[in-house]
Amino acid sequence: MSGTPLLEIEDLTVDLPTDRGPLRAVSGVSLSLAPSRSLGIVGESGSGKTMLSRAVLRLLPAGARLGGTARFEGRDLFRLSPRALRRLRGRELAVVFQDPMTSLNPVLTIGGQIAEALREHLGLAPRAAMARAVALLAEVGIPEPERRARQYPHQLSGGMRQRVAIAIALSCEPRLLIADEPTTALDVTVQAQILDLLARERQMRQMAMILITHDLGIVAGRTDEVAVMYAGRIVEQAPTRALFKHMRSPYAEALLAAIPRLHAPPHTRLAAIAGSPPDPTRPAPGCPFSPRCRYARERCRSEAPALSAENGGHQYACWFPLPDRAAAEA
Repeated sequence: MSGTPLLEIEDLTVDLPTDRGPLRAVSGVSLSLAPSRSLGIVGESGSGKTMLSRAVLRLLPAGARLGGTARFEGRDLFRLSPRALRRLRGRELAVVFQDPMTSLNPVLTIGGQIAEALREHLGLAPRAAMARAVALLAEVGIPEPERRARQYPHQLSGGMRQRVAIAIALSCEPRLLIADEPTTALDVTVQAQILDLLARERQMRQMAMILITHDLGIVAGRTDEVAVMYAGRIVEQAPTRALFKHMRSPYAEALLAAIPRLHAPPHTRLAAIAGSPPDPTRPAPGCPFSPRCRYARERCRSEAPALSAENGGHQYACWFPLPDRAAAEA
């Protein structure tokens, strides 16, 4: 990514205690994100993408162990005091969670929750904070914002609740927004509206964004760069256009193949990735994806590949990467 990094992650690891022993949820991840740029983090459930974002926000479960570094505008996030971290979260670093019912307070009105963030981080007076809350509801496309501001979360639809969560995240003009599966449990039409809203607000505010999803189709056209995660590791990372033009890792190819095709004939069998993700408490030698990979060879089962880089910032971790189609057809 070009420019001085806004967020810089180096060799980040997250270990969680379990009844079966330590679980390595994130393993040696390094990323950087420049101001006003967008990054998509894609992978199946359990790939470590959400745990990576929670490590950056320092919202990990009790007993979690962090390794590596994460810097936001040069500040080491893992060394900030709780008070400094509270000032940073919401004001400069905001998040939209996948289920707004777990992040919205059920006993406070919508307007009151937005106004609370404005009073806490910007010091606005109560009347000014409520007026700004109503304006924010209008900005994120909620009709009748004055009336909705007086309502409670259970009185709104799922799509409207997610718009409220976005309004709260945007209220203090953050430098970086992390959107963690922001369209989960929403119907397809509302999903597109929420994703378009996030993209529009990011561009208008010149804000950096990390979009976390299991669907490669969501990041296409909406992010500047994509990182594909599997078993807590990054297995491929590239500018978005380069990734879709020429995928190098078999896992990224399998994720793309699993997306339903709009123009496929009725009753077309959906593609699926064979097998199951590895048990993170029982790491096996070799490439973690090798038991599910149709291209796997003996070396894949005994040695784990490291990320290697090509021209243009394309990185991948694979002993036998997919060939360049253009070169193969030439």
